[in-house]
Amino acid sequence: MNEPVPFLIHALELGPMENFVYLIEDRSSGRAAVVDPAWDVPVVLSLARERGVRITDILLTHSHHDHINGIEDVLQEYDAQLHLLKAEAQFWGRTLDMPSLHHGGDHIELGESDIEVLHTPGHTPGSACYKLDDQLITGDTLFVFGCGRCDLKGGDPEQMFHTLKDMQQHLSKETLILPGHNYAEKQTSTLGEQIEGNPFLHFDDLGRFVHYRMDYHDRHRHGPYGPVCSGHEMPSDER
Repeated sequence: MNEPVPFLIHALELGPMENFVYLIEDRSSGRAAVVDPAWDVPVVLSLARERGVRITDILLTHSHHDHINGIEDVLQEYDAQLHLLKAEAQFWGRTLDMPSLHHGGDHIELGESDIEVLHTPGHTPGSACYKLDDQLITGDTLFVFGCGRCDLKGGDPEQMFHTLKDMQQHLSKETLILPGHNYAEKQTSTLGEQIEGNPFLHFDDLGRFVHYRMDYHDRHRHGPYGPVCSGHEMPSDER
């Protein structure tokens, strides 16, 4: 029999932008980490109390307001350690009280749960994904059948192209994607399903990807996102 994983990941959809806030619960220690605390933080705190865990860590996928506006509310209740990539702290420019700054490939230990930090630039310079076994919290890097915008401050579609290619090449197709927003017809998906149905993963040409992300997608594709067949992401006269 397979050993049970040492953690549970709870997803809460909160706020006007359909954000997913995640609570990672370490089974053995009673510790928990909240990913991208925002909007209705009392709901997150209530879940922590219900589960009998204490929030010891805050993980940020990136520093946009809709993902970080609840940090202070968490810190009023718990003496939690804040984690983000060094590149994102530099982009954010906010003076933080002793955060833990990371690089891609670092690991965060939450009790017996190992959290791998992936540097996934494109939406912002220091965007991060957090990998726990075969589950990946992707923030605004990869959505179910979509990906994050690159036209906001710090966005770079060329970086996003290479980030998504790297994810396809180095992660298992069984990896479960846990996105930062509920923008699709389903809340989660495997990477394999995304390779088949996510239009942003269908491009081999950088220029075509940049055109699709920056000029075409938001004018022609509307939510909730569903799968798109490879080769049908743009009409022929737009390619």
